[in-house]
Amino acid sequence: MDDPEIEEVWINSPNRIFVATKGRSQLTNLVLKDSDIRDLLERLLIWGGRRLDVTNPFVDAQLPDGSRLHAAIPEVTATHWAVNIRKHLMRSNSLNDLVLLGSLTDEMAQTLLYGVEQGLNILVSGGTQAGKTTLLNSLVSSIPVGERIISIEEVFELKPNLPDWIALQTRTANLEGEGEITLRRLIKEALRMRPSRLIVGEVREAEALDLLIALNSGLPGMATIHANSARSAIAKLQLLPLLAGENITQAFINPTISSSIDLIVQCIMDRSGNRRVTEIAAVTGRIEVNQVEVDSLHHWDGHNHIRGLSSIENLLKIKKYMSSPA
Repeated sequence: MDDPEIEEVWINSPNRIFVATKGRSQLTNLVLKDSDIRDLLERLLIWGGRRLDVTNPFVDAQLPDGSRLHAAIPEVTATHWAVNIRKHLMRSNSLNDLVLLGSLTDEMAQTLLYGVEQGLNILVSGGTQAGKTTLLNSLVSSIPVGERIISIEEVFELKPNLPDWIALQTRTANLEGEGEITLRRLIKEALRMRPSRLIVGEVREAEALDLLIALNSGLPGMATIHANSARSAIAKLQLLPLLAGENITQAFINPTISSSIDLIVQCIMDRSGNRRVTEIAAVTGRIEVNQVEVDSLHHWDGHNHIRGLSSIENLLKIKKYMSSPA
């Protein structure tokens, strides 16, 4: 845990303990006992105020240093307790830092900086450990000083360098099944806190509807989503609001997405463990055959940077024209 090069630690069994360094995993020579793992978890959970037992076999908590703890116990797991500790290293705090790390090109950084300054709604997409939260933190840190930022997360991870910033976190239900605070509720509460921008750490379920409604009301915002491409991110965003209830229809969702989301930033982690932005795409505002149209602005394969035919300024003009009354 003290090694700054180690990004993640996970325990499959007392004699199968792995670490990840620069995106690549390796088996350690550390051997523990079952009792050691249980004692460790009990100490960690006491600090986080979370419980792990037969009625609640999963736990997701934050450690004092900001690392994220997840654990599961039998009978959910086969034999041993499964523990995962993801260290939130945040090696960069600005878009320029990411350029120096080779995570994106200077042209991409300039496009994103322009988008942030213009108050565009940005969706960061990618797989697990692709660097979505790190990029989101850099984008939020680029917001002009003077704006009031409200961030909403399941576990506190964002650490933007801003003076007027409030962080909100969800809460699980207690043993009686009461006291749960969901992302949906936090989004609604955040709107009462005079935000200049709304930041949602990750959109997974029905909270996508509340986020879209907030963004469609004129409040700028950002969020992350799990998807393997910019177009897949929009397709997933078309489906998640349907979880909110039967009265939500595609006829409402599609135009809301087309008018609410401006940019999608796709992140990946390649086989070598390198994290980088591979695409920046823009939502044009057009809908064809129930598909929200997306136009690529930048594409980067790690060697060649290809700029799209459209510029962000032209796409903004198109969206403004399409949203104007006839």
